[in-house]
Amino acid sequence: MDNSICQVYEDEIQSLEEEIKLLAEKYEDSQQESTFFSDELLTSTKSFQREFQGGSKGHESPSDLKAQLENLETDLSFLMKFTGIQFTSHSKKTVEQTRNRTVRKHRLSGNCHSLSFQLEFQLLEMQKKENVSAVITDLSIIMESGEDSDVSKFVSSTEEHRNLLTFFRSLSSYAEWYEHRRCTFLHFKGKYPDIVTLPEGQLGDYIILRNPKISGFELMIIWKIHIDEEGRTTPVLDLLTKVPEQVLEQKMATTETAPARFRSMLLLFGIEAAVENLIKVVGLEK
Repeated sequence: MDNSICQVYEDEIQSLEEEIKLLAEKYEDSQQESTFFSDELLTSTKSFQREFQGGSKGHESPSDLKAQLENLETDLSFLMKFTGIQFTSHSKKTVEQTRNRTVRKHRLSGNCHSLSFQLEFQLLEMQKKENVSAVITDLSIIMESGEDSDVSKFVSSTEEHRNLLTFFRSLSSYAEWYEHRRCTFLHFKGKYPDIVTLPEGQLGDYIILRNPKISGFELMIIWKIHIDEEGRTTPVLDLLTKVPEQVLEQKMATTETAPARFRSMLLLFGIEAAVENLIKVVGLEK
């Protein structure tokens, strides 16, 4: 084969290798817990490395490499849909490189459902013979809901332990509840526009129910999403009442027990049904 033709193939294969390596890094960083896909990706990556280290002989054709790249992109797309995590930008810079040691700084931005996040971390790669190990040496996280004290504590703990696996797993769970709350609030606002108010908008953590027939009568449904320092996510709902004095005198017992009854309905019927039943019980339904 002509040397110039061989060089063209070499250049194209090297370009494909860089694209594959970038996808592999995104894949491994975002979904280390997905063992099946990670193993498949690592196997493919090692296979490519062996091919490139072997010289020009035995290279797969560019069409085969492109087909395998498309498979990797399909796997990544599936994981993005499954977890809700969507990467919008990624950049990396080599800070230090020796024969057996490489330090790279990564910047990664993305969304998980309706939450945005930014990551900046340094990755230390050490090579011993054919084995390569990677360790995160520095991690910085910015999240859209960083004003929440629980989220701030979780982010600080994750940065301290430099655990990207915990971050992405917990982010997916937290953002799923965050999106579920947003959609639920919008649902009731759309169904009962004269009754339901969203004082902080669709991303707030509470809604107000007002009885149009009783001036000053309000129910506040508070929906917090608790996340501990280890990333465990739990929805916490409660009910607060604001009742005019004349109504309070007539139905004091009912008003005082309303929060406890609401919590019982949550356990029995779930969030959406409990809110719906609450609207019906207090006579807010037209």
